[in-house]
Order: sequence, then structure tokens, then C-alpha cells
Amino acid sequence: MSESTINPADFKVHETDTGSSDYQVALLSQRILHLTEHLGNHKKDVSSRRGLLKLVAQRRKLLDYTRGKSEERYQKLIKGLNLRR
Repeated sequence: MSESTINPADFKVHETDTGSSDYQVALLSQRILHLTEHLGNHKKDVSSRRGLLKLVAQRRKLLDYTRGKSEERYQKLIKGLNLRR
């Protein structure tokens, strides 16, 4: 399983953006992919698995927030990050 190419900079709302929900979701997705790859090799790493679950929950919350604010930005995120929902 190779790491996908997620570039969080593609999801910035403006040039110095570091806090928008779009950018945060992209950063979390990048970290989630990295941890998923790590856990593929280290199946008994329970603390990393817990961290992964926390990241997934945090990303879900941010996606729900984005959807509530702007359906258009939400759809762009889902398509851009290849998320199922």
C-alpha cells in the first residue's frame, strides 16, 4: 500500500490559510493515510491505532461542520480527497 498524494496546499482558501476547515481536513487525511500505512506493517501497535481513530473522528467532525456551512465546499473536499461519503 503506497501513500496517496494529498497536497493540503490545494485546499487552502487563501495563500496564508492554516486554519480553515478545508485545509485542516486535508492535513488530517494526510496523517490518516500515513498512520494507516504504518499500521499495515505494525499490526500490534495499539497506541497508534487509538491515535488513528481519534484523527478519523476529528476529521468527521470537521467534515460535518463544513457541510453545515457550505455544501459546495463539502462536495469539493469529498471529491478532492476521494472520501466515500
